[in-house]
Order: sequence, then structure tokens, then C-alpha cells
Amino acid sequence: MSRYRNLGLFLALAAIWGSAFVAISAGLDHFPPVLFAALRYDIAGVLMLTYAASAVDDWYPRGRSEWLLVAAGAVLLIAAYHAFLFVGQQHTTAAAAAIVVSLSPVLTTGFARVFAPSDALSTVGVAGLLVGLVGVAIIARPDPSNLLTADVVATLLVFCAAAAFALGSVLTRTIEAELPIETMEAWSMIGGALLMHLVSLGLGEPLEPTAWTHPEALGALGYLAVVASAVGFLLYFDLLERLGAVEINMVSYVAPIFAAVVGWIYLGEVIDATTVVGFGLIAVGFVLVKRQALREEFGHVVRWRSSE
Repeated sequence: MSRYRNLGLFLALAAIWGSAFVAISAGLDHFPPVLFAALRYDIAGVLMLTYAASAVDDWYPRGRSEWLLVAAGAVLLIAAYHAFLFVGQQHTTAAAAAIVVSLSPVLTTGFARVFAPSDALSTVGVAGLLVGLVGVAIIARPDPSNLLTADVVATLLVFCAAAAFALGSVLTRTIEAELPIETMEAWSMIGGALLMHLVSLGLGEPLEPTAWTHPEALGALGYLAVVASAVGFLLYFDLLERLGAVEINMVSYVAPIFAAVVGWIYLGEVIDATTVVGFGLIAVGFVLVKRQALREEFGHVVRWRSSE
């Protein structure tokens, strides 16, 4: 029963996070991109902080190291990741964005090796990283005679989002601070939202509240803030404890499938063959980079089942 429960929660999380890319595309018809992301985390941050205050004792950061951890999360995991993603997704499909973001686990390993030179990537690991990058290039399909087309720039911006998330994941693990993950996420969301509001003002994004009252706009914002952020992260925390980091990373490779299906049903987006090939190469890159961890994890599962 526990295995079925974990599988059900895993698929639910993949469906929620995959369909979130579709909600972003739908909401971008009504909101300026960075402001849209900021409003999402205004709501999600308050919800997460309320949950943290009721679930853990240390519901607010104390001391320099804990605030440094929150700052890293706010700048990279929330503000940079979502600002790049929302701006980039104006000119790419939900599925393509989800596929490029699925490169994050591979980039995370690459950044981890940079910050720990003694634990450098093996030749196969480097090959995996390069294969993943080739997958992104295939999705972008750059034209050598015009490298600044909207599609190419959009894919590069989404790639920057994945890189920001990967770098943030590494840096937050290197900061020595004993802060509950719920507290860290809540305050990072609030800090990231404030940063994105500043960026939105700096970009001169228009403030048109009348456009935000459209049912599709309210639905997209509510889904992203409540379901994808608050509920999604709670599912993620639960599965992280049950499955571990290696298996939970596989969500990144199931979510694009849901993004493609929901995007096709709701937005009429069509996934072409080159996007599928790019996704396949990114998945191969993940397997090459994480081959040892995957071997150990699934070997453990096989031994556990054979002992039943």
C-alpha cells in the first residue's frame, strides 16, 4: 500500500507541476510576466508561512546563516528562476519550457562539481552534461543567420531559469544553517516576491488590475499560487522524505508529459518531433550524470523486493 501511495503522490506532483507550465502560458495573456510571477508568490508565500508557523517551532530565521540561506533561496530559487521562466515562456510552449527546465538536475550536478573541485565529473558525467545541453540546443533550433529570434531567446531565458534553480539548489546546500525546509521555502517565497516586484517596477511593466479579473487570469493565478506552489511543495517535502533526492528528481522528467497533454487539450499546443528528440537527449544526459546514484537506488529497490 505504501508503494502505491508513493506512486500516486509522485504522479500527482508531476501532474501539478507539469500543468503549472500551462497555467503560466494561460496567465501570460492577462498579466505582465514578472508581475505575474510576483503575485503568484505573494499569495504562495503567505500560505507557506502560515503553514510553517503551525507545523514547525522555528518558523522564522534567526542569525546570519539562516538569513543567508533564505536570501540565496529568494534570489535564485524564486526570483531569478521565475522571472526568467515567465519572461521566456511568452514565446515558447508549455511543454518545451517544462522540458528545458528538466535539465535542472543535470545542471545541479555540474554546479556541485564546480563548488567541490575534488569531486569532479567523470568523463561519462561530462558527456551527460553535454548531451543535455545539445538537447536544449535542438529544442531552441537556432538559425545561424539570425540567432536572436524570439523562439531562440525564449529558450535561452528558460535555460537561464533552469541554471538559476540549479545554482540555488547547490548554494543552499553549502550554507550551514539548521532551518526547517518549510520555513526556508516560506521566507524565500516572500523575499523572492518582493524582489520580483522591484524588477517589475524597474522594467516598467503596466499595472492594469482590470485585466487581472478575467476568469482565466484568476484561475491561472489561483492554480499557480495555491495548487502548484503551496500544495505542490508540501507533496514534494513528503515525497522527499519517503523516496529520497534521486527518485524525486524523476518528477522533472514526468512533468513535461503532463505539460504536453494539458497544453494540447487546453491551449491547442502541438509538440513537434525536434522537441521530443531534445527531451530524449536531456533524459539521456540525466541518466549519464546520475548513473551511479540511479544504479544504487534501483539496486536497493530490487534487493528490497526480492527479500519480500
